[in-house]
Amino acid sequence: MNEKNFILASGSPQRKALLAQIGLSPKAIIPANIDESERKNEKPFAYVKRMALEKALNISALHPNEIVLGADTIVVVGTKILHKSKSDEEQRQVMQMLSGKGHRVISAVCVIDANGKASIRVNSTRILMKHLSAKEIDDYVASHEWVGCCGYKIEGKLAAYVKKLVGSYSGVVGLPLYETQNLLLGVGIK
Repeated sequence: MNEKNFILASGSPQRKALLAQIGLSPKAIIPANIDESERKNEKPFAYVKRMALEKALNISALHPNEIVLGADTIVVVGTKILHKSKSDEEQRQVMQMLSGKGHRVISAVCVIDANGKASIRVNSTRILMKHLSAKEIDDYVASHEWVGCCGYKIEGKLAAYVKKLVGSYSGVVGLPLYETQNLLLGVGIK
């Protein structure tokens, strides 16, 4: 796979693997260091777009005249954004909240071109989770595959609990490939 002329502003192994799936390998991977706190009354779409933009801007400021790809993915129940669980108990509460209900996974992708112009695309996927038994919740929490993810990791054990997915599977994993490829094509990366 040929290295392409862009920087990935994320340390996510999932994003790197998704890019590889479509034949793209960034010339550098530099995780952005930003404050990911929500603003008061910030809506999920606005939040995820701002996070993708701020990640890309953070790295673009350190590497001017470079193409930078930033992304963010969140799980939303109603209007509540789920953040990364810090403990087994927090994750147990997340799984109970998702059990038997629908939710959305929203991913935003931002590409900043060599001239500093930002372009952003957002993808929203609806997911319906089966009703989870206490044992299924306990087993998933004990797996710890959710560590470092917002909500869960769909490409792991949790896939067996998804009744329906309408939207972008790659977006749920962490990088909607259709939007990403089109943004990169727009700045000359093929």
